[in-house]
Amino acid sequence: MAESFGTDAQRYDRARPSYPADLVARVVAGSPGTDVLDVGTGTGIAARQFHAAGCSVLGVEPDARMADFARSRGLTVDVARFEDWPAAGRTFDTVIAAQSWHWIDPVAGIAKAADLLRPNGRLALFGHVFEAPAAVAEPFAAAFRRLVPDSPFANQPPRRLLELYETLYAKIADSISHTGRFSDVERWRFEWEQDYTRDQWLELLPTTGGLTQVPADTTAEIQAAVGSAIDALGGHFTMPYVTLAATAVRLAVPERS
Repeated sequence: MAESFGTDAQRYDRARPSYPADLVARVVAGSPGTDVLDVGTGTGIAARQFHAAGCSVLGVEPDARMADFARSRGLTVDVARFEDWPAAGRTFDTVIAAQSWHWIDPVAGIAKAADLLRPNGRLALFGHVFEAPAAVAEPFAAAFRRLVPDSPFANQPPRRLLELYETLYAKIADSISHTGRFSDVERWRFEWEQDYTRDQWLELLPTTGGLTQVPADTTAEIQAAVGSAIDALGGHFTMPYVTLAATAVRLAVPERS
């Protein structure tokens, strides 16, 4: 699934939200320089924000389609899985992963990030959490269960995604701490909202993990069910977002055990 998001890279880039400006500014301010490595850069949504903030950004992306799109927007991207990517002696002031770290081997990934960071360099792993209003989420879930019953997403028990991801980022922060190669391990949280029209939300839906591998006609049926629900709300709704981050500073000398 990690390499299924490039099915329609243009749609992905058009529909997916960017990252809070305060997060970008905080990462840049807490880094010793402007050389950034973006792990799982995708179409370059985060990379372009860091570039606009004055950084030099190199992306690493396993999906050639996503990488090609990012390059078309002026970014430099190597096509590789991060764990396999040959750094060739290069080091960076900042390593980021925007909405991508859950696809990386958690042990090998943190070790490699530590190797790639200069002393006092900043590691910042972050991503969005969103839960659509029940009036939108429930028709989606019902249509998904009916049309894609064999999907691992179809029969998941009800859960609060924010609690799930808070736990995930706490585990990431603990994993960073346990390496002994970082200091100032912190978790950040940014709350914000975005308004969506019916068409805007239906544009974004096929870029989500549950639908990237679903046949187009099935996706269209699911979108129709969700579209009717949004129509009943007056054609638009407000999505509450939370962007979570786990971040740390690379020690100049590893801690002694």
